[in-house]
Amino acid sequence: MNAPAASIARALLLGTMLALLPAVGALAQGACPPGMPPGIFCGERKIAHATAGTYALDPDHSSVLARVSHVGYSYSVFRFDRVSGTLSWNPDAVASSRLSAQVVTESITSNVKDFASMLAGEKFLNAPRFPEVTFASTAFRQTDATSGKVDGNLTLMGKTAPITFDVSLVGAGKGFGGQPRLGVRASSWIKPQDFGMPAMFSEAIEIVIDAEFVRNP
Repeated sequence: MNAPAASIARALLLGTMLALLPAVGALAQGACPPGMPPGIFCGERKIAHATAGTYALDPDHSSVLARVSHVGYSYSVFRFDRVSGTLSWNPDAVASSRLSAQVVTESITSNVKDFASMLAGEKFLNAPRFPEVTFASTAFRQTDATSGKVDGNLTLMGKTAPITFDVSLVGAGKGFGGQPRLGVRASSWIKPQDFGMPAMFSEAIEIVIDAEFVRNP
């Protein structure tokens, strides 16, 4: 390509990039991409869009993961498929917000064949005796515009211990179907011995939660 042609190509490329910047900026701010059905509003990472009210956890768009050390070589990731919860959210007085959540113990999954049923059995999580893992908040502490900490009590295998989750807003907005939504990412660590787990679980276990909530009508 000769010099004039190369200059023209660079100018066209630059012009195209500048023309696309508004669209890219809009997407970064949470605007829905073209082609979405009418009435669907994408979430934005803006706390102002998380309107006050009582929210129910959307189990189809939430996950609870446990990252467990595999005898020091790597981390095995286990997922609990059945979760529920209720969030009472007050953006004007965040400290007064409340959260309760439940996880069905036997819903644990593993990519290791037949291992999930062993984990749910009497030798490990003992789901027949302790069918649910529960969490009840005791305090909400906002640290900046889109993140904070949620203190509470975690009950696992019949034992209760305090826990603090680091929480960050993923997105909030009008949702769809006339019901606003908000989504968060939360993480914390637990000591297996606090809950009477077998000695083979010697290292702390990371709990990672992605939760989407739908505001009740």
